[in-house]
Amino acid sequence: MKNKLNPVRNREGSQRPSISNGIKILIIFLGCFLFRLIPLRAPNVEPIMASLLPIGKKYGAMVSFLFGFLSVFLFDLITHFGSWTFIVGITYGLVGFSSYIFFNKFKSSTFNFAIFAFVATIIFDLITGVLFAPLFGETLYTALILQVPFTILHLAGNVGFVLTLSPILNSWLATEKVFSLKPLARTVLAK
Repeated sequence: MKNKLNPVRNREGSQRPSISNGIKILIIFLGCFLFRLIPLRAPNVEPIMASLLPIGKKYGAMVSFLFGFLSVFLFDLITHFGSWTFIVGITYGLVGFSSYIFFNKFKSSTFNFAIFAFVATIIFDLITGVLFAPLFGETLYTALILQVPFTILHLAGNVGFVLTLSPILNSWLATEKVFSLKPLARTVLAK
């Protein structure tokens, strides 16, 4: 029997995913994957960052690193795998790892989700879009100039998703129920 006052913790001090929360992580992962398959969507406007932050807070560095890395790796494996896959995948994994560190020091509020997403997006785009540009035949200067409008779009997408999706996922991951329509029904019927 699981002790609710003292849940099983891993070496990092984060709670290990239960079966129901493992199902939730899988649902979130599949949701991100399917969203990325939407044709003609703006580049890098996707819910990975917004999903990664609550997962990093609740389940620790390893789970959040794997969520970030596998989100990129498996998607590219299905769509278009290239030399950038490992660069982007590892960088997104490091964003997940960093979210664990950040949210162990700061409360997981909507404001802190937004601050983290803003800074992490800029660092992510600097690493993946500018620092590795010479590997693909671009100069750092050209890559930096061309990255600016892309990063503005990326920031709008990440911060937008973080403001709307992260608090919902954070609350959902805090419960043991995978699906619960009663609170949703009460909210809808009350309006």
